[in-house]
Amino acid sequence: MVGGPGATFWMIIAGFFGMTSKFTEATLAQMYREVRPDGHIMGGAMEYLSRGFADKGWAKTGKALAILFCILTIGGSFGAGNAFQVSQSLTAVKLQIPILVDQPWIYGVVMATLVAVVIIGGIRRIAHTAEAIVPTMVGIYLLACIWIILTNAAHIPAAIGTIFSEAFTPAAGVGGMIGVLVQGFKRAAFSSEAGIGSAAIAHATAKVAYPVRQGIVALMEPFIDTVVICTMTALVLIFTDTYNNPLGLEGAQLTSQAFGSVFSWFPYVLVIAIFLFAFSTMISWSYYGLKGFDYLFGDLIFKFSGNKNVARYTYFTVFLVFIVIGSASNLGSVIDFSDMMILSMGFPNILGLLILAPEVRRDLNDYWKKLKSGEIKKYK
Repeated sequence: MVGGPGATFWMIIAGFFGMTSKFTEATLAQMYREVRPDGHIMGGAMEYLSRGFADKGWAKTGKALAILFCILTIGGSFGAGNAFQVSQSLTAVKLQIPILVDQPWIYGVVMATLVAVVIIGGIRRIAHTAEAIVPTMVGIYLLACIWIILTNAAHIPAAIGTIFSEAFTPAAGVGGMIGVLVQGFKRAAFSSEAGIGSAAIAHATAKVAYPVRQGIVALMEPFIDTVVICTMTALVLIFTDTYNNPLGLEGAQLTSQAFGSVFSWFPYVLVIAIFLFAFSTMISWSYYGLKGFDYLFGDLIFKFSGNKNVARYTYFTVFLVFIVIGSASNLGSVIDFSDMMILSMGFPNILGLLILAPEVRRDLNDYWKKLKSGEIKKYK
């Protein structure tokens, strides 16, 4: 909607770079995670920043960066992982449910109620819900994309040409090219979360024998999500000539219009898929934000209240309120706030990835040696 077809090229480039950063942060999340006596796992960027830097003799710097990251993660969970999701999905849903145009808060209340049911159940219920939703919605979406792409196979070279020409367009000068590049990288980072450290919190909870294996799993995420699925979406927008956006549609509305021009019934299916995409993302980000909140205030709140659940429910209450706020807010404002939080999270995290990269390199080299020698077996 903002960067045009040219942004797709830069999204793909960012997706490949994102594979390396996702591998590094997921591996570090496993290397530096902490398992509490009650079985509670604390992991993610805040842990490898504080503990990894402490191992290098920079304990105060690492602690400061960890605190900064947690503050930004909480903000990111309210913006990128919450208000943006409900606001973006609402743009598509209200096309099919007109009452939401004048009463958007209804959508916010419904979404908040459904999210509350899941997140109050904890990480296991979050994981079970996500693994039930994601494969189905991705399958439906990809099948529709593949059908449109195959029926327009003859136009693929022209579409790719459009992407390349607008990625390096001289028409708008250097400013135009830089603008398209920035939009591509922003949306890629938003799509895959590579480099911002949020997904490392989830990867820290996985049970693996070797941290590197979790990193290898993680590096596939930007490839599937950004390089494959986002590119397929872009091709659909180009094939249907919807990317010119003559109606001035916002976000997901543009995609709905593109699919609807081929399958008259598909906007209804897409509404469900978009709703599920937003829902699964929100419950995931609720966990990220909770871990950041718990790192900062969990022990303090427990000390005064004597109840370890007080911190959890305090954060969840604010998170649910932001769902309703997101449904009633302007999409542009929500995007700006979300982008700011995502960018800010990247600063402490990427600094940590660069400094701790040698640790990952040693772990990776050791893993390959053991794998090649037969000391460890594949997939076990």
